[in-house]
Amino acid sequence: QVQLVESGGGLVQPGGSLRLSCAASGSIFRINTMGWYRQAPGKERELVANMGSGGRTIYADSVKGRFTISRENPQNTDLQMNSLKPEDTAVYYCNLVSYDRNYWGQGTQVTVSS
Repeated sequence: QVQLVESGGGLVQPGGSLRLSCAASGSIFRINTMGWYRQAPGKERELVANMGSGGRTIYADSVKGRFTISRENPQNTDLQMNSLKPEDTAVYYCNLVSYDRNYWGQGTQVTVSS
């Protein structure tokens, strides 16, 4: 059983920064990608950023230049979020793809508001 545990969400003012962390545990024999999605109220879940096993990264256009994904070890991923905007407000979910299976964390709320 694979589990993903997120931390680091919260309330921040516009222009501020937050760092999200995700740790995976369980029987993981291969990780294709690990990354972050978000879902705002009334909207579909969308990709924010992910990183493949070879270090290739993908970012949503809306966060390029502001967010940075990193993986210090294969079963952890962090998302550094700078210059946050109110439109970044959402529940952020950690995602891990192993072979053809998707695993999700429980989500962490990020609220950007003055």
